[in-house]
Amino acid sequence: MKHSIETQFGNRIREIRLQQGLSQEELAFRCYLSKNYVSDVERGTRNVSLKSIEKFALGLQVEILELFKF
Repeated sequence: MKHSIETQFGNRIREIRLQQGLSQEELAFRCYLSKNYVSDVERGTRNVSLKSIEKFALGLQVEILELFKF
C-alpha cells in the first residue's frame, strides 16, 4: 500500500531528526514551530506549507531536496 505524501514526508522528518539525535521539542525550537506541529507533521496529519518545509530544512540543516528522499 502506498503511503500518502504527508505520511512519507513526516516519516522522512522523523528519520532525519532521529539521525541527528534531536527531540521533537529541540527540532521545534530550531524551526520556530510548536512541538505539537512537529508531532502532527511526523504523524502525517498536517498538510505542510512551503514556508514550513523551508523551516524544517533550516532547522535540520539540510537542503530542501533531502526532505523528499523517500
